[in-house]
Order: sequence, then C-alpha cells, then structure tokens
Amino acid sequence: MPHIPLTEGLPGIRGLMAYSPATARPLNELAEILLRYDDNTLTRGERELIGAYVSSLNDCFFCQNVHGALAGYYLDLDMQAIDMIKQRYETTTLSDKLKALLSIAGSVQKGGKYVTAAQIERARAEGATDKEIHDTVLIAAAFCMFNRYVDGLDTWAPRDRQLYIERAPLRAAEGYIDFDLYK
Repeated sequence: MPHIPLTEGLPGIRGLMAYSPATARPLNELAEILLRYDDNTLTRGERELIGAYVSSLNDCFFCQNVHGALAGYYLDLDMQAIDMIKQRYETTTLSDKLKALLSIAGSVQKGGKYVTAAQIERARAEGATDKEIHDTVLIAAAFCMFNRYVDGLDTWAPRDRQLYIERAPLRAAEGYIDFDLYK
C-alpha cells in the first residue's frame, strides 16, 4: 500500500508522476536525455541496461523490470539474459567496455566515493570515452534517485514480468517525454 494516495492502477514511478506533474516533467526530461538522446556513443540498450543493473542492486522491482525489458528490446535479449547480466555481468558476452562501465555503475550505487581510479583506467583501456564514463556515473546516480523515489513511497508494481516486456516497444517508441501516463 503506497504511503501517499496514488492513482489506482498506475504502477511505480507512473503513479508518482501522475501525483506530482510538476516534478514529473523534469524527471522525464532527465530520463529522456540520459537514456534516449541520440548524441551518445552508448546505445539506448546499453544505457537502459546500466539503469536496470543499478535498479537491481537497489532491489527496485519496478525499475529493474521496466528498464530491463527496454534493454532487452533494444539489445534483442530475453529477460533471462538480462537477469544473467544483472547477476553476473562479468561472465556474459557483453563487451569488455560495457563490463567496465557496469563495474563503475555498481560502485556509484554504493556511493560516489566507491568509484576507483583503477575502474576508470580499466574503462578507458577497454575503449570507454570520458563522455561514456560521465554518462555511466550520471545514469547510475539518477537511477539511485529514481529507485528511492519509487520504493520510498512504497509504490505498487505488477509482479508479472511479461507486462514489462509487452510494454517495452511502446515505451521505446514514445520515450519518456509527453507520453500518456494512463496507457
């Protein structure tokens, strides 16, 4: 049961955005820039995967499944593969660069000061640009905020993960700005 009254049937952050449209707009703009803006060498799928990974570390069911489904949609991976990445990304077929960036994201999830010079050097050695390192840190930090917003107000989230998979193409098409909260 949410800690504040939210619109019935709107899960996770969607209920919170309907509750507070004034904060919804800048939060959605931030998500749009971080996850979809095309002037980026990290793909949309890779950026969504970073968000899903951090959300899994934060145990935010809603966010890890929304963004995991989107990462799967963009990267043509099923949820089992996404789950494997969230649990043991180092043993997957992801690029060494993305593995290095996920390591950084995991440290950010613990706290910004957990990011080490060795992690940054590893990412650079694997071909990560300063922009990719910057964006990884910012995506990870933003998802910690989003996860705490969603879980801190005890929002509702559907447990049927298939729903997230089915919604992914629509969210991918619409993005995060000016979408209909009630769809």
